[in-house]
Amino acid sequence: MLRNTLIPRLLKISLFMFLGQASATYAQGSSPALAFNADDAQLQWGPCPPFLPAGCGIAVLHGDPAKDNLDVFLRVPGKSVLPLHWHTSAERMILVSGELQVTYEGQKTMLLKAGTYAYGPAKLPHSGQCVSAKPCVLFIAFESPLDAVPMGVTGS
Repeated sequence: MLRNTLIPRLLKISLFMFLGQASATYAQGSSPALAFNADDAQLQWGPCPPFLPAGCGIAVLHGDPAKDNLDVFLRVPGKSVLPLHWHTSAERMILVSGELQVTYEGQKTMLLKAGTYAYGPAKLPHSGQCVSAKPCVLFIAFESPLDAVPMGVTGS
């Protein structure tokens, strides 16, 4: 009888010890918490692919563009057009500022306003237009490494 109750207790104790060690290891190896505004001076804006409009910029918020699970801000000038393109990854987006029309192939055009969430499936061609006079800033979470493949552009 003692043996029947002792083994489950030892297993529970071992499990709690393992989970405690795993939590401590995760806490030591995890990255710090972050918070950014789209106009933070500490953001490093890099260039967009050449097929996107002049003045376009990308700021990496978290992750590595060459690896999975990347968060970025995409900023495009007001009244600019994002030509038809697709991404290997699905996109989870929230428009931070401006007004942006997005059209996914085979679907009606969506008007995104500040605070709007949008989801774009992987490899589904889409285009966009920042219809506001002020720049459009879009938060995008990519599941796969960052890419943008233009369609209908010479050389693509």
